[in-house]
Amino acid sequence: MRHQQAACKGQSSKLDASAAARYQCPTAWPHPYPKQRLSMMRTIFSIFLALGFLGTAAMASAATLDGLAIDVTNTSEPVLCAEKDNIAINFASPEVRHFSIEAVHPAYMGTLRQDRWEPDWTACEDISEATSTKPHPTMSTLYEDDNVRIIGLSFTEFWRPSDVTVTIGGKVERNIHLLQLLKKRGDKAEEVLVIYPGDGYWRIKPLAPEHLGWTAYGSSFLVGPVEFDQRPVVNLKDVAFDPKAMNFTLTLAKGGKAGVKITALDEERLALDVSLDQAVSGVPFAALRSMYVTEFNADVARIAVRESNAKSWREEMIMNFRDAKATDAWMGRLLPSRHNTSAPDMMFNRFRAQPGASR
Repeated sequence: MRHQQAACKGQSSKLDASAAARYQCPTAWPHPYPKQRLSMMRTIFSIFLALGFLGTAAMASAATLDGLAIDVTNTSEPVLCAEKDNIAINFASPEVRHFSIEAVHPAYMGTLRQDRWEPDWTACEDISEATSTKPHPTMSTLYEDDNVRIIGLSFTEFWRPSDVTVTIGGKVERNIHLLQLLKKRGDKAEEVLVIYPGDGYWRIKPLAPEHLGWTAYGSSFLVGPVEFDQRPVVNLKDVAFDPKAMNFTLTLAKGGKAGVKITALDEERLALDVSLDQAVSGVPFAALRSMYVTEFNADVARIAVRESNAKSWREEMIMNFRDAKATDAWMGRLLPSRHNTSAPDMMFNRFRAQPGASR
């Protein structure tokens, strides 16, 4: 599924069954660059490259240095179409009952003055803007207080049947295909998290830095037993949110529950603590989905993993990566992409066999 955010206010209107939702905002990064700017751009490229390496070093220094080593595998497939989620990084262990997920602004964020968000339908033979445009959804505010606003969206059609209920503060809602969480600050409410109850897809992002005012979503992820139904999904029965505790409770279709608590949210990162009431065997307990065509046209381009007892990070282009037994995994970009340029990097770590707090 893919939606385009209307006026950057969470009003979604586009749907495509080949990929998870990706929100975008109408600011432009002009291209191609005029010839007289080539010298300047070479200088900027060098700065970005240096910042990228510095960002990787900072990320590596934040390694947890403990926790379970879990299986990290790559089932990604090459594509030419930037509007398909072809990246799939899977996390599996029969022991894990607790872990953390973080979305962090990319290393080059401080230098970014303009964003790029427009869909790129180049080489998309089986989908297009016309085939992906759907009727505007029905939107309703399900909850609001001084801290957050929760919006539910219902579409006239969804890519798979769904009877998942949504429970907000004890009130049960039905036919909610998309749940949006907006964080209030100052005189505006900024969207920072979405979940699709019908297939279990999430996206998160930190609060936008002041110099941009808005940022894009990029990679999505799944929490819970990852199964396959045309593409990877997590089957849910109910999604409940406690706005006071900032905690989601997922009731899994095959039994058991998962808790997803927002533990940090600022202009640098959004962090989640995930607890499973029972370990997941035979299938991944989480997965990251994203897109990569080229390094300059990607929502995620690189991966770095800290393997068990390793004294350094292993870094690779994401399409070259295969397997690892790792305690930490980072997936992101070192160079600005022409696709969702401001979208965050993602980190999975702090894997535990006990369902207690890890921070």
